[in-house]
Amino acid sequence: MPRAALKAKRKSAKPAQKTKAQKAKKPVVLLAGGNPQIAKGDGNAPVRTYIAAIPGWKREIGKRLDALITRAVPGVRKAVKWNSPFYGVEGNGWFVSFHVFTRYVKVTFFKGTKLRPAPTGGMSKEARWVDIYENDFDEAQITTWVKQAAKLPGWMA
Repeated sequence: MPRAALKAKRKSAKPAQKTKAQKAKKPVVLLAGGNPQIAKGDGNAPVRTYIAAIPGWKREIGKRLDALITRAVPGVRKAVKWNSPFYGVEGNGWFVSFHVFTRYVKVTFFKGTKLRPAPTGGMSKEARWVDIYENDFDEAQITTWVKQAAKLPGWMA
């Protein structure tokens, strides 16, 4: 077959059609420290997507945090903003968020200075945080802070 005919044949060949599922599922990009880059969105679905994309042992921490917050604050509002899950009370703002780093998961309470005892991390005006390392999850203390934080006026974003 002449070269021009081969070229024309290649151009006319259609690429295989992707299924709807293949089009919808895009690989999640991990940012520095393994934090998943998830499109911002409201509701449980983006939070579930974020948690599913967390690498290694930190995924289990994310699952435990999500379950703990959901149990402690019935009807909690969820969203992903700035590549982090946010939790809040409708009409009262966001009270806690977490973010994945290389060696730990950082849990930030936006009005953390008002919690008792206040989490030790942070030097901002109001926010305080706690870093959770592998095998170092104090569920009782986190639950206490979550319940306290949910009752305070939250951060409006």
